Amino acid sequence: MNATKQTLSASLKRWMLKKPLDKITIQDLTSDCGMSRMAFYYHFKDIYDLVEWTCVEDATRALQGKKTYDTWQEGLTQIFEAVLENRPFVLNAYRCISRERMERYLFQLTYGLIRGVVDEKSQGLGISEEDKTFIADFYKYSFVGIMLDWIQKGMGEDYHTLAHRISLTVQGNVAHSIANFADPHRGDN
Repeated sequence: MNATKQTLSASLKRWMLKKPLDKITIQDLTSDCGMSRMAFYYHFKDIYDLVEWTCVEDATRALQGKKTYDTWQEGLTQIFEAVLENRPFVLNAYRCISRERMERYLFQLTYGLIRGVVDEKSQGLGISEEDKTFIADFYKYSFVGIMLDWIQKGMGEDYHTLAHRISLTVQGNVAHSIANFADPHRGDN
């Protein structure tokens, strides 16, 4: 089953080098892969669903083993590299889909890394799942906003610099946020 998805994803990437995403048809993809439209619809509801799956799949591969606090900056760098590696694909997708949909893709790419950091740093502190999710979401939104600006500007700025700046900004802040949530007197100030 995954092989079919990978084949369709590879075809989509080839087509996106030739024409805009909104001009690619399911017929283009299925003909290229030698499969039926039914096979496509068995795995994806539409081309945008395939785009989302492709983005998440690429990032998941790039991020394996990068979800600990000690490799936070490395994890961010890996996300930037995963996006940059597929620059023509991402820029084409960015031009053809809504910002909201692109945000959703990037949230999926980044949430695992950020939540991994929050989970690791909050072990044994008795923080609720709701609070952990809130902290992870807070940092996720910040990171995705920076990444969307970077994509919108054509990905020209050095992503190592961006990852370093983000790391400097959040250095210790995740642990500090968790400590604040773990402190039962946090609202007394």
